[in-house]
Amino acid sequence: MGSVETIERPASRIQHPEAERHANGRKIRSDALPEHASFQDLGCELAPSCLRCPLVRCRYDEPGGARKIRQVPRDETIRVRRAEGAEIDALASEFGLSRRSVFRVLARGREG
Repeated sequence: MGSVETIERPASRIQHPEAERHANGRKIRSDALPEHASFQDLGCELAPSCLRCPLVRCRYDEPGGARKIRQVPRDETIRVRRAEGAEIDALASEFGLSRRSVFRVLARGREG
């Protein structure tokens, strides 16, 4: 119970002088630098490549993703059509939604 064991650091934790370092002395991971990464611009289901994407903000950076990006204009169209006098059942059928979903869209429009 009175003996103390010494623990040696694994070899992977030894700092090498040739490694690049942050100002605080920590080693910079070479695999984390963008110039050492190979990026392929494969796009997504919304665009064939990121550089030709019509979106202002990437779907992966947007909370809610692609679903939210598609939902916003659809919801605005539902609100406009309802203001023009369209019936709830007609809107539900036209947009492939339940009656309850149409009411939720309309309620979100009143809140925001």
